[in-house]
Amino acid sequence: SSPLSSLRVLDLATLFAGPLATTLLGDFGAEVIKVEHPRRPDPSRGHGPSKDGVGLWWKLLGRNKRTLTLDLSTPGGREVLLRLAAEADVVVENFRPGTLEKWGLGWDELSAANPRLVLARVTGFGQRGPYAHRPGFGTLAEAMSGFAAVTGEPDGPPTLPPFGLADSIAALSTAYAVMTALTARDRTGRGQVVDMAIIEPMLTVLGPQPIWYDQLGYVQPRTGNRSANNAPRNTYRTADGRWLAVSASAQSIAERVLRLVGRPELVSEPWFTTGAGRAAHADELDEAVGAWIARHDEAEVVRAFEEAQAAVAPVYDVRDVMANEQYRALGSITEVPDDDLGTVRMQNVLFRLSETPGAIRWAGRAHGADTDEILTALGLSEAEIAALREEGTL
Repeated sequence: SSPLSSLRVLDLATLFAGPLATTLLGDFGAEVIKVEHPRRPDPSRGHGPSKDGVGLWWKLLGRNKRTLTLDLSTPGGREVLLRLAAEADVVVENFRPGTLEKWGLGWDELSAANPRLVLARVTGFGQRGPYAHRPGFGTLAEAMSGFAAVTGEPDGPPTLPPFGLADSIAALSTAYAVMTALTARDRTGRGQVVDMAIIEPMLTVLGPQPIWYDQLGYVQPRTGNRSANNAPRNTYRTADGRWLAVSASAQSIAERVLRLVGRPELVSEPWFTTGAGRAAHADELDEAVGAWIARHDEAEVVRAFEEAQAAVAPVYDVRDVMANEQYRALGSITEVPDDDLGTVRMQNVLFRLSETPGAIRWAGRAHGADTDEILTALGLSEAEIAALREEGTL
């Protein structure tokens, strides 16, 4: 059986960080109930391109989730949510701090209904501090964390990523935080609150920037595709017009690359023995590597680098990813049957487990598709469900 099949998760979040965290849990068997406002569905259903009026991003983000409509701001909605929480293990929400409390659904009420509950609160800036009540988006985290400042060409503007980077990293972090809190619950018998600020996981993946600044006053500059810590490290164009990325983080790799491109004399330069030394001579190294790559086709370059045991990779777009033999061998893209679109291809589960693998059971379902079934299982009668629908709670 799936490793998380005993977990029940209520997903009250919208857009990306919170919902992607629950997708990751659902992929390994958690029963995820996606709770959406009856008249304002999760905006991700309408984000980006759609086919025949069906939002494609939602097919990915909503996979393995059952869908329920519920207006949490109504007395009936509050009552139903507390009953659901009493039977759940995890609630994930991303309202502004104070919103759940305003509806009588704060931590005090939720933990009274279920002392074993884990409440994961995902916000731009966390639950406390001067920015806590500001609306928070991943873009703000990408800017505030220092990511944008180091991204882009040295003489160009700070550059934001063209996808939800901060939200996605926060989602991975939230899934980890939830599993950590559940492991603690196994020991203590009590749930707790996870306070996840989207601005923080970005700091973690930016690595040693704070300790460099603390100890040396060093502020990492924008270096484009180059690295301040090693060279050669860049993208280079082949004779047939393809782009390749080369990295020489290890001394041995750097030596192999320069011998391969016919410049062994550079390897014996005193500055070549350290990453920082090579980075200081990046112009010379880029010229040596770039000139050689420009004289050969992609296939020749990749074959020569493989034989020399040096690191190279083509710069792919999504068309290349979908056709790539390594991704195919791993099953990284998988086919999922879908009621609306027949079959859709999307990323597979995040990692492979040898004994209890995850699975995509279905793609994102229609808004409120499982409402009646979920409420009936909760013990509500047909008449009670009809009354909630009549008053606009469902």
